[in-house]
Amino acid sequence: MQQLSRRKLLAAGPVLVAASRMARAQAYPSRPITMIVPFAPGGLTDVLGRVLAAGMQTVLGQSVLVENVGGAGGSIGTGRVARAVPDGYTVVLGIWNTHVANGLTYKLDYDVVQDFAPVVLCAEAPLVLLAKKSAPANDLRGYIAWLKANPGKASLGTVGVGSPPHLLGILMQKQIGARFTFVPYRGAGPLAQDIVAGQIDMTFANTATSLPFVRAGSAKAFGVTSLKRIAAAPDIPTMDEEGLTGFSFSLWAALFAPRQTPRDIIDRLNTAAVKALHDPSAAHKLEAQGFAIPSPDRQTPEALGAYQKSEIEKWWPIIRAAGITPQ
Repeated sequence: MQQLSRRKLLAAGPVLVAASRMARAQAYPSRPITMIVPFAPGGLTDVLGRVLAAGMQTVLGQSVLVENVGGAGGSIGTGRVARAVPDGYTVVLGIWNTHVANGLTYKLDYDVVQDFAPVVLCAEAPLVLLAKKSAPANDLRGYIAWLKANPGKASLGTVGVGSPPHLLGILMQKQIGARFTFVPYRGAGPLAQDIVAGQIDMTFANTATSLPFVRAGSAKAFGVTSLKRIAAAPDIPTMDEEGLTGFSFSLWAALFAPRQTPRDIIDRLNTAAVKALHDPSAAHKLEAQGFAIPSPDRQTPEALGAYQKSEIEKWWPIIRAAGITPQ
């Protein structure tokens, strides 16, 4: 048999690589995929994960199994995926905490950017500044005036150091030039109960859990952290509208794979996730939980990577300035 010349081998190289990638993409997935949700069952991330998994497995023709691996602010489950084989069969549903804040607030044995391959931005959830019903104001401008006139008298509940309510509280103090006390809670449930009971003055909370209290007259909503007013409560102004310029935040969730996962597999996962999230039934379920589904142009792997880096550039200086040390 006559051997191929070096020139012919080199010319055939790109074709062979492309054929190999095509074959791999057609074969993937050939077995169930595990989606790590790095928090306990029942929370918002878990709800999103199960809706997403159900839709993706319909598109992919393979089971997508949700595995809850909680602990250490989501870093235990996230770290497992960082160390997983990059074959597309283990992914993590990360959130703002796990892929932005945890990079500074926890001592990690992985890098929140370098050790992951972005797949897709799944959903975003703005927060609402929720206050007890006896708060001495009926709008945010009035409440800010009271906070400035009464330094140190108000309390803001958080769900831990470095959590979104904590960091938003720090940002708020910086912007309005007022001081208030931070009170940590073990979870959002007990914190909301104390807001309703009037035991604590305010917090930043998920809109889905907050709005029922507001509509029942058990609490006040002074503003949402979204860029635009939310459809579920168009009467609540944005923080920006009330004078806190640039005060925006979304508790986003996104799918990440281990670094070096082949691009064709990333693309396959991305396509399945986008189709699942834009299914009307899935979108309705997630909107009921306070999530908004990004437009498709924001759901490419490149868009997610750029978004994560921009969030790190915004929030890491705030975390450092607050003197928060890794746990």
